[in-house]
Amino acid sequence: MRQPFDHAQLRFLKALGEALFDDFEELAISLDQVVANVEEFFALVGGTKASEISWSLRIAELAMGPLFTELSVEKRKDRVRRRMQNTQFDAFQDMSKLRSILYFGYYGHWLEDGHTVGDGGQKANEHNPVLKQIGFTLPKFRTRGDDDVALTAIPGREIAPEHVIPFAKVPDDIDVIVVGSGSGGAVSAHNLAKLGYKVLVVEAGPFMPSHHITHEERHMVSRLYKHGALQSTRDNDFIVFQGRNVGGSPTINNGICLRMKGDRLSHPGAPDVFDKWRSIGAPIDEARFGQCYDTIAQDLGLGEAEPRSGRSNGAHLLEGWKAFAAGTDDPWFQQARSGWFTKNFGPPGTENACAYCGYCNTGCPYGRKVGMAQSYLPWACAKYGVRILASTKVEKILWARGPGKQRRAIGVSITDEDGAPHIIACKKGVVVAAGVIASSLLLERSGVAGTGNQISLNVASPIIALMPKGRTPAWDEDQMTSVVDCGEFMLESHFQPPLSMASMMPGWFGEMDRRMRHYGQIVSAGILFPADRRGNLVGGKLEVKLTLDDIQLVRRASVTLAGVHFAGGALEVWPALMKGQTLKPNDDLTAFYDHAIREADDVTMSSSHPQGGNQMHFDPNEGVVDPDCRLHAALNVLVTDASVFPSCIRVNAQFTTMAMAHYATGYADPFAA
Repeated sequence: MRQPFDHAQLRFLKALGEALFDDFEELAISLDQVVANVEEFFALVGGTKASEISWSLRIAELAMGPLFTELSVEKRKDRVRRRMQNTQFDAFQDMSKLRSILYFGYYGHWLEDGHTVGDGGQKANEHNPVLKQIGFTLPKFRTRGDDDVALTAIPGREIAPEHVIPFAKVPDDIDVIVVGSGSGGAVSAHNLAKLGYKVLVVEAGPFMPSHHITHEERHMVSRLYKHGALQSTRDNDFIVFQGRNVGGSPTINNGICLRMKGDRLSHPGAPDVFDKWRSIGAPIDEARFGQCYDTIAQDLGLGEAEPRSGRSNGAHLLEGWKAFAAGTDDPWFQQARSGWFTKNFGPPGTENACAYCGYCNTGCPYGRKVGMAQSYLPWACAKYGVRILASTKVEKILWARGPGKQRRAIGVSITDEDGAPHIIACKKGVVVAAGVIASSLLLERSGVAGTGNQISLNVASPIIALMPKGRTPAWDEDQMTSVVDCGEFMLESHFQPPLSMASMMPGWFGEMDRRMRHYGQIVSAGILFPADRRGNLVGGKLEVKLTLDDIQLVRRASVTLAGVHFAGGALEVWPALMKGQTLKPNDDLTAFYDHAIREADDVTMSSSHPQGGNQMHFDPNEGVVDPDCRLHAALNVLVTDASVFPSCIRVNAQFTTMAMAHYATGYADPFAA
């Protein structure tokens, strides 16, 4: 494992850490251990992201001024305050993100000795000093009542290891190659194999069955996410989370399944997405699409999150919203709908239901999340002979000329996990379902014009609040359970394990220590708003330009969520702002946010739901695929992921992505002569 940092960079990291941790009441581990944890994480991530961080450290050392490492700790702290915490200079704001890296090196500390396969790596960490300091108990050691769901693994849901094959065992008579194994790829592979086609799924990420997943956030994030969950926009204004593993993003998401129209939780004034798509040249059969939703829901056993799974944090959002809405005459808020998410955890009400360990975003060691690797992929492999080639990058689609001199896919070129190039032939066609960014880049490398444009995102921003003592800790439940649809934006409950919470927690120096020591008293939720067709791929990276209207919506949504926290009894609210301010119940929230958020990089934002880039349109001059997800530029290529969405669907995307894949492959044979 190649080490990402040299001696000078490690020295700078430690000097920065000495400043950031100086006001902590007590350090549970040494600064040397913190730096070693950071170095290990980036060694695991590797690739371009490790190189980017390495370069950022060199730039940061220069930006922090001459002889930063030689200054006294007090002078270093003063320089950090001026050039990181309280700056409006874009380059320094980007540099201030190094703070989060050091904090997750501390709060993500994990003891390796005594690791036991099958318990999520918890045995050796029962007395982890950092977890003890913040009052966090790992799932294995929590007190569970007689009515609680047992924290045990569900057998029989996994992909059989022999169905994940090396390149040497790839058959030479493949009919269809499916690129990507997430929501779109898994459903497509299952449906096409059910039609009798010999299907090979090619996945860039590793195969990680449930019993190989642990509760060590550092290792899971580096293995299961694209770029170790640090994939950012070109200007570094926010992170774009995408899964990169067999099973894709459903392995590391929260299983939320909302329909883009007609959901029981949809705001009645929300835009009609089907109407919008029709108006921009992408007519979809709404009735058939509804049937697709129904099929997916039945296959996965979807159901409402159970109140026990969100008894503290999830309930706080619903109770706070009820109190907040009672005091407003805003018609949008009066029509808002709130309730428990529909999820693919379960089915609920059975012994196989979610056991609310709280680690959804780093994979479920218990196989209780019915993701693609616990449903469509193992079904397709066991019933219909699908095989999966993991840790393999598809470089481009290979073409021949078909009737009328139109291109016809005849295979793909790949790079295997050892870096060796190969070619895989196919007889019938190719399905591209690698995710918005990867699918767009693959099609571009394959000579398809017009990709990577008009990308939409559901942009999220977290707001954390401190509650009075005596509550059940929010970490003892599912990460995301409840939602409020306000029409223009959504409010979603969410809570993170220690490393992830530390990485999004605002606060500096001793204030960061104070906030994390109150880990058992905090609640958290996020705003989610649609940034419709704001992005394009430039030089292989996503460039997003938010408008003034977007910024105003961020302010309005943030004021609303802070108000909901206070209506629910919060003592303090900690806005998602780099400076680490604290809000109190009587503060003027509107005035605060109007002043505090002037541009995108003033506030912490992320997205797990990129959409578009290969947008659907009946006219080949206006879109990349037709309304049946067929690539305009070739005879036998489908695109069946969220990259075909013509505009932002506003809600969490996985359910609609599965439905879109079923829409394209679950009815008529798309490769019939």
